[in-house]
Amino acid sequence: MQDILALVQDPAAWVALVTLMVMEVVLGIDNLIFISILTNKLPRAQRERARRIGIGLALIMRLGLLATVAWIVQLTEPVVTILGNDLSWKDMILIAGGLFLVWKATREIHHHVDPSDKGDSPVSGQVAMTFGGTVAQILVLDLVFSVDSIITAVGMTPHIEIMVVAVVVAVVVMLLAATPLADFIERNPTIVMLALSFLLLIGTTLIAEGFGVHVPKGYVYAAMAFSALVEGLNMMARNARKRKAVR
Repeated sequence: MQDILALVQDPAAWVALVTLMVMEVVLGIDNLIFISILTNKLPRAQRERARRIGIGLALIMRLGLLATVAWIVQLTEPVVTILGNDLSWKDMILIAGGLFLVWKATREIHHHVDPSDKGDSPVSGQVAMTFGGTVAQILVLDLVFSVDSIITAVGMTPHIEIMVVAVVVAVVVMLLAATPLADFIERNPTIVMLALSFLLLIGTTLIAEGFGVHVPKGYVYAAMAFSALVEGLNMMARNARKRKAVR
């Protein structure tokens, strides 16, 4: 109890908490885009339930990883050498997650470009998904992003209490934003292709990070924000043309 009171009275602890919360929320955007695209392929009655289960299990997973933070830190130690690169378990998790994202985004883009392939659902360009399969894929990406964010958090503060609060706040924000974001993506079909392109970019970045090539996340998110701004302007222009045509 005294340790918690000391943290509450420490300005540095508050700065670390705010910084971690912002970082966790920003990192959660990647996960949220993936969750929105996946759950929108389910029947409407199952979508919100899938999001809640996926994000809820993500919270449990992250808190469980925080409980084993000493083991998580050891994941950064090299365990194998591939093509002259010393890879740790963290690196291999990032590479596997990146490859999964690239494969998934490429497959979804293909089905949106050529929706006539077998296995598509009646919804234009969408691949049929089961509820269990959707939740399983959400958990796979949750694991990748959880390991990455927790290792980053350990480098920013030694206090588990601060990490727990930051993770809980980030997951609550994800839970609140999941349905509005998914509905927005569904109402604007062109956003789907943009979001899939973001997933390709994120997957490629994860692979690069796994092989030791550091890509400043500020550049990645700046590129995503600029692309989103351009698409927003395109949407405004299309709406203006529609209003003019109606008049």
